[in-house]
Amino acid sequence: MIMELPPGVSFAAMTLEEIAELGAWAAGEGWNPGRNDLSIAHGVDPDAFIALREGETLVGGGSVFSYGGRFGFLGLFIMRREYRNRGLGGALWRHLIARSKERVREGAVGLDGVFAMIPYYEKSGFRQAYRHIRFQGVAAGAPDAGVMRDVGDFLADILVYDRPLFPAPREKFLARWVAQPGAHVAGLYEKGKLAGYGVARPCLTGYKIGPLAANDPLTAHRLLSDLMARVASERIQIDMPDVNVAAMALAERFGFKQVFGCVRMYGGPAPDLPVDRIFGVTSLEFG
Repeated sequence: MIMELPPGVSFAAMTLEEIAELGAWAAGEGWNPGRNDLSIAHGVDPDAFIALREGETLVGGGSVFSYGGRFGFLGLFIMRREYRNRGLGGALWRHLIARSKERVREGAVGLDGVFAMIPYYEKSGFRQAYRHIRFQGVAAGAPDAGVMRDVGDFLADILVYDRPLFPAPREKFLARWVAQPGAHVAGLYEKGKLAGYGVARPCLTGYKIGPLAANDPLTAHRLLSDLMARVASERIQIDMPDVNVAAMALAERFGFKQVFGCVRMYGGPAPDLPVDRIFGVTSLEFG
């Protein structure tokens, strides 16, 4: 849908080169994206990435990731700096909203918005659910002999375990996420069933932990400690839902510091997720 665009300005699907440029913009904003985040997302949903161009120049972009049309996620909404405050950002946002309605016929659309943008998103019908707090520290943990590390041995169990923790099935996305180059995966079993899992993925600087999901705080602690042992001395970041009190306590126990915050918002009915089992969100860009 074309909206309020001056001559020579248009929307289009992003090329691979433009997706890489969008990733560089995200890095410039200080978001420290994972090294494989955008390539994984594009491999699963190539129609997610939207370019705003002036002639052949990329001037803005964003993503509308669709999980089988049952849940969507808006992310990477960025304008090239010299094109800000010219009205084009508003046109891009309205286009992303229109695309989300086309791509997600059932369920809600989510986003993680910085605090200053909350009123803007609320005007488009998004409502606040809870906050994600980004914690940061230097990885220092202890190897855990009980942890499963070879994802090939328990991928099927991860996909089953994860299903109630996310608003829609995401097997294709998650299978790529946990097996990405340079990632470390940890799983713990209790009485023959998976009781939690976590992923540490390489970012432009250090590693991010996410997802980190567990049945209880002790399992989450063991998983996080084991993952940090494998990336010892690296800078690590983890985005935790503030409504999970045990997650907040876990961050404090490891001596992490708050460095960023945003608000999880939903357009449409907010999914009822067991946030007490979510100790680290997968991604602020893709849900």
